[in-house]
Amino acid sequence: MLKRFDNYFSAHILHTRLAENGVASYVIDENTVTLTPYFSNAIGNIKVIVAEQDAQAAQALVEQFEQEALEHTVCPKCGARKFILVPSKKAGNFLVSLFTWMFSNLAISAENVYQCTACGYETKTLPEPDVNTTNE
Repeated sequence: MLKRFDNYFSAHILHTRLAENGVASYVIDENTVTLTPYFSNAIGNIKVIVAEQDAQAAQALVEQFEQEALEHTVCPKCGARKFILVPSKKAGNFLVSLFTWMFSNLAISAENVYQCTACGYETKTLPEPDVNTTNE
């Protein structure tokens, strides 16, 4: 198992990027999670898996892809280049999580935001890439 996802879009993007780089992979549990998302945690989300002999190369590619995705994204407050996706801290989002946990044993966040790990700045969408730092 290389990586887990809560949606099939991201899983298939990784699957395709691995194939472009010569690493065979498979997406499993996609249908179960898509059709019955409340089983997602029970079965471990949607998984992208690779052969054992390709695991090290695939992990290196994943790290490269993640670095490429964020290397030009700069926090407008502190200039850091590290964002993570976290649940929004709004009261409504907390209530949705509480009710879904109470009635399905799974806390589902209604809204997520990107958060700068350096200063805590939050935004619904990632800031535009800094065009002055692109590699030529």
